[in-house]
Amino acid sequence: MDCKRIFGTLLLAAFAVAGVSAQNITSKAAHSKAHKQLLAKAAESKDEIKLVDKNTYIDLMDDLEPEIDIFTEGWNSRSVNPFKEADVPSSKVIDVTGYYMPCPGKVTSNYGYRAKFGRMHKGVDLAIRSNDTIYAAFDGKVRLTNYEAKGYGNYVILRHPNGLETVYGHLNKHLVKPDQTVKAGDPIGLGGSTGRSTGPHLHFETRFMGYAINPNAIFDFANHTTHTDTYTFSKSTYTQPRNFAPAKKGESVNPYRQGAELASTYTVKSGDTVAAIAKRHGMSATTLRRLNNMAKTDVISAGQVLKLK
Repeated sequence: MDCKRIFGTLLLAAFAVAGVSAQNITSKAAHSKAHKQLLAKAAESKDEIKLVDKNTYIDLMDDLEPEIDIFTEGWNSRSVNPFKEADVPSSKVIDVTGYYMPCPGKVTSNYGYRAKFGRMHKGVDLAIRSNDTIYAAFDGKVRLTNYEAKGYGNYVILRHPNGLETVYGHLNKHLVKPDQTVKAGDPIGLGGSTGRSTGPHLHFETRFMGYAINPNAIFDFANHTTHTDTYTFSKSTYTQPRNFAPAKKGESVNPYRQGAELASTYTVKSGDTVAAIAKRHGMSATTLRRLNNMAKTDVISAGQVLKLK
């Protein structure tokens, strides 16, 4: 572990002891810098991609062998979610540095409830061409490769030392095998349209101990970067995207509020209240009830889908 990584770990620990959220330690500066570089070099994007493909990983250390204790719970499970609810912490700071975009395509379908199909879309769909190479988003190890005719099609699940698992669905072909160690940016599959799919795209999920986090909370897909160096998982915000676009003059930036503006529905979880949901999405309880034709005495239940717009 190099000095920079050690310093970062100690800094996160110090903030945790002090009771301070590590959500935005380097967020705005890192985010702004990344965006300035990306925007300034937009015209050179094709050359940059070629350079990354050829040079970024050839001089790294020997094959990564992640911390063995990461690969314990549910490792041999054939389930996408092998975790037990009782073991999931209510909050966890996750290091999302060292990332690599799984593919360069734009988002074609966002995370969220799909009324047409009556189910949650637990990831984002990214545009690809058939047989485009799909890359590992972080260092890690392959937990599962599988085929599901009525869902993911050919898919790969990677488990990462930062605590996340990433899922890559609708592949034409797997390029990795279970228990194989990978680095961020390694090819793991060829994109396609297998399973429940109407055309070539990558279905990409980011999960923490089974919880399907909105990938837009971690990644800024439009600019091919992460929003911040760390992402704080919370059972109350994991479905919400984040948005660090500049605030209007005189306004303060609330990344969850800005991100929440993109969401049109919310699925009620155990322990939720109307007031808490409304506050989380920047509205009054009265407004939330009105949007959902609810009387003041109506009770919400886990699994119920509420309109936010």
